[in-house]
Amino acid sequence: MERPTFHELLTRADDETLQHLVGTPAIRLLSALDPQLSTPVNLRRTCLRLHTPAALLSDPESRSLILSLLRPEHAVALSLALGLGRENPYVALQALQIRRNSVRQRKLLAFFGIPAPDSETKRQPESVTDTVPRYQLFDHQRLAQRRATEALKLPDRRVVLHMPTGAGKTRTALHIVSSELRRREPTLVVWLAYSEELCDQAAVEFEYAWSYLGDRRVNIYRFWGSNRDIEIDNINDGLMIAGLSKTYERAKRDGEFIARLADRTTFVVIDEAHQAIAHTYRFVLDYFVGRNDQTSLLGLTATPGRTWNDPSVDEQLSTFFCHKKVTLSVPGYSSPVEYLIDNGYLARPSFRQLRYHSSGPLHDRQIRLLSSSLDIPESLLRTLAEDERRNLVIMSAIEDLIARHNRIIVFAATVEHAHLISVVLQARGIDASTVTATTPSAERNHAIVSYKRHTNTPKILCNYGVLTTGVDIPATSAAVIARPTKSLVLYSQMVGRAIRGPRVGGNHDAEIVSVVDTRLPGFGDITTAFENWEDVWSD
Repeated sequence: MERPTFHELLTRADDETLQHLVGTPAIRLLSALDPQLSTPVNLRRTCLRLHTPAALLSDPESRSLILSLLRPEHAVALSLALGLGRENPYVALQALQIRRNSVRQRKLLAFFGIPAPDSETKRQPESVTDTVPRYQLFDHQRLAQRRATEALKLPDRRVVLHMPTGAGKTRTALHIVSSELRRREPTLVVWLAYSEELCDQAAVEFEYAWSYLGDRRVNIYRFWGSNRDIEIDNINDGLMIAGLSKTYERAKRDGEFIARLADRTTFVVIDEAHQAIAHTYRFVLDYFVGRNDQTSLLGLTATPGRTWNDPSVDEQLSTFFCHKKVTLSVPGYSSPVEYLIDNGYLARPSFRQLRYHSSGPLHDRQIRLLSSSLDIPESLLRTLAEDERRNLVIMSAIEDLIARHNRIIVFAATVEHAHLISVVLQARGIDASTVTATTPSAERNHAIVSYKRHTNTPKILCNYGVLTTGVDIPATSAAVIARPTKSLVLYSQMVGRAIRGPRVGGNHDAEIVSVVDTRLPGFGDITTAFENWEDVWSD
């Protein structure tokens, strides 16, 4: 009996099966762009562009749909090949469980003539064979590091490190943190950040930095999101990266835990330092630096202010840090951003706004959440991601950029939104990939390697929440920011993915397109924001 090929099997898929495999939102958007793109023939082609046959058969949901398409004699043959027996082959195949890289997976793929995927292997870093620093600082970063370190030696032991997007705040700060860990043994440094993205970024970057700057084995304690709580007696020497919300909730219900943690802490870093006097941050900081005047506090920000138009609030922030701020400054330049662009560290960016006003009203609950949350609530992001007219505007912007750029990053509003945009781009013949926290590591690495590979074919990387400093993609010359945010740091990080200059392997020019949802807060220029609060930091 001749076995079916995977492509032959997929031709038997009806409209409902194809909708499950491609996604109903993507099909609706494709139909709005061009009805021909949503025909069964094109949907099958799109499905195979998005996923390899091996990937579809490895996913339980898609595998169940596809195996139900087998003819009876083929279902029996496959059931026997997998050792499931002859009786009720469809029931057995629906209940089939397969582990990656298992013998059963190879037999399933071999039945359709599909080669087994390569096993995932962890890449080991190369040994250092010369004296070239692997985690070096540029001249302007070394100057900022020295000035911040000197400021932390003064009696109040507090300072804000103020550097524009792309200038290397995280790298500079990790040199300071590494010096503290080398200076004291054992000791605990706590790095506070308000979002899981920023926490993950700090963890990835510290692992890399300490592998070159460290002098011993230390622990990294991950205390954010869904990570399990850590027993205080198990915390000793190393870096704790703590999410603000998780730390705040733990402090409210267990003050003794945070107090004992603070007693072990000698150094605190606050990412997005302009949030330091917000209630949640201040509540946590009172534990960490209020109990011991010998604990150092380093703030990191590109925007050393809380507001755009309330100097009294910004003055509170400045007072909290004892009016001490180390700002990147370069002789002969009025603005450090100008210096970074002129010297090739940053590309010269042009900013364009796509102003969009959604037709649906904001519900009272969304308005309350918007005013009280540190960032745009997830429920509102989901609403925006499902707005078809908004998505058509985004698609038009991406296709316009393709005429001028080969590497473009799209920052979507949700994980599903990133997948949706990628599906539609693929269906329109554009090389697009999706990278999110739910993407398996092998697929994520493949997508990023493919994106970074030097070709003249335009490539789009649709992202939600995982492109951190641990992923170096300097070839990117354009970004579409379709995710609204109240966080200038998050906005600056998204912009920063596309403005790496030629000095660090990037481009001379960059283009940033932001979808400006007119009823939501947002940003559009990094230079103005960098210089906005200088007056409140004067002694």
